[in-house]
Amino acid sequence: MSQALSMFNSVGPAAFSNMACQMAPYFSTIAPEISELSPGHAVVNVPFRKEITNHLASVHAIALCNAAELAGGMMTDASIPSGAKWIPKGMTVEYLAKAKSSIRAVADGGGIDWKTGGDKFVPVDIFDEGGVKVFTARITMNVKIA
Repeated sequence: MSQALSMFNSVGPAAFSNMACQMAPYFSTIAPEISELSPGHAVVNVPFRKEITNHLASVHAIALCNAAELAGGMMTDASIPSGAKWIPKGMTVEYLAKAKSSIRAVADGGGIDWKTGGDKFVPVDIFDEGGVKVFTARITMNVKIA
């Protein structure tokens, strides 16, 4: 079991989210809560706040990217074999609708072979409070098996 997953299970979502933001401070800009984490699955909730909006009063594009990278990264960490390492190499995104509420980023790595190294393509979808998909990302994670 990954160290991150073990910590998540030990301390719970709120405390773990705070720790994740201390380890990677930029994530704190979106005030995330990692509410679900398991191999092949992660959910990150981001509250709607003026600080993350754009000139259209919707969630800023980079805040959406930030939530997607956090969800995809946490899910990758929880999914790879013990001793393996990962790093994001790239991200392709589509903005599907304006997000004018809190958002939920869902990373689904259930169809990915995590036992091998190399580039893994991690899908992350982001939904608004009404369940409308507002954003989708495909994050290339490079995995090195120890």
